[in-house]
Amino acid sequence: MMASRAPRVAVAGLSARLLAQSAERAGLNVVALDIFGDRDTRAHADMWLDIGGDGLSIDRGRLYDALECAARLPRMLGLIVTSGLEPLATELSRAPRVPRFIGNGAQALAVRDPRRFFALLNEVHVPHPEVRFTPPEDARGWLVKRSDGCGGTHIEWAQNVDRIHADAYFQRFSRGRSMSALFVAAHREATVIGFAEQLTTAAGNLPFVHAGSLGPIMLPRDIAERVVQAIETIVWKTDLTGLNSIDFLLDDDTFQVLEINTRPSSTMALYETAWPDAWPRGLIGAHVEACLDGDLPHTACTWKHAPPLIAGQRVVFAPQGFTVSSLFSDACFVDAECHDVPSPGTRIEAGMPVCTITATASTLDALRVELDSQRTSLLQRINVN
Repeated sequence: MMASRAPRVAVAGLSARLLAQSAERAGLNVVALDIFGDRDTRAHADMWLDIGGDGLSIDRGRLYDALECAARLPRMLGLIVTSGLEPLATELSRAPRVPRFIGNGAQALAVRDPRRFFALLNEVHVPHPEVRFTPPEDARGWLVKRSDGCGGTHIEWAQNVDRIHADAYFQRFSRGRSMSALFVAAHREATVIGFAEQLTTAAGNLPFVHAGSLGPIMLPRDIAERVVQAIETIVWKTDLTGLNSIDFLLDDDTFQVLEINTRPSSTMALYETAWPDAWPRGLIGAHVEACLDGDLPHTACTWKHAPPLIAGQRVVFAPQGFTVSSLFSDACFVDAECHDVPSPGTRIEAGMPVCTITATASTLDALRVELDSQRTSLLQRINVN
């Protein structure tokens, strides 16, 4: 009875499972909108609405139809978006007949537009790889990125691209450990939650497809404080709100900023796992409070404190095409370390994500070993599917 009277949120993106799970932890009723409709997404939501288009894409018409349906539900607090809907954030924040937008609307343009973002970084002296907006004479060592992309599916080697998209820009490849920092912002102030290592994999012509994350990672105090200062400066200049994440390369005692994701990141699951007492209502609860009430978390500077365990999540991609059997789906669904579980009858083509595996360990090395072991076990399940 109490749950039925709780406020309701709509969570939307390519995959809404993480948002639905965190929102449920915050005591909210959830309407999930995504393209997969995985079993655990539906388990954490009162309602699931399909917004899938061709392939791994969101259909604009279905999205708006679903949002208008969600807006008519009682006690609808608003809409929270994740990966896949960044390009529509400003439009959704102003659209009629859809739930109130909880997150970055127009202010996201200051960091999503690469011309404005890298000019801002130059202005405040935050380091970043060399960027240009016209093709380099020698494309070797350069990447082509799209400002509306996500998950690494918008990144290619410049020398392999024949046709350049209108919103593309060029970034010189730099070496370093791929990292991110999650933070909550409100009223031009920011609370940094923690740092994570980003995992990538090559897929066809795409060299850096997102494949998971590990964290929280403890950085040397000096470099951590410089990254935190960069985040605080950017938030002061842009007035970002709610949960955001910043991607950067770490090379010994130097860092270079790559981009900012102006919405809740998948890494929030790492911090909820590692510091459950710090986030009893989930990080989506912190996001809602920051966006609607202007309140930053009372938990101060968790990034300064080593967690008892490190958490990891890794996306498993299909080695070959297959149709999900009931046996495979059921085995994954009852496995506490398997998430984004496809329903029986789902067709998964080679190279597409199958599910996400998770683990915890006391060290990074042990965590990598455990994730590798789980991946091997899952691939064996696929082979006998």
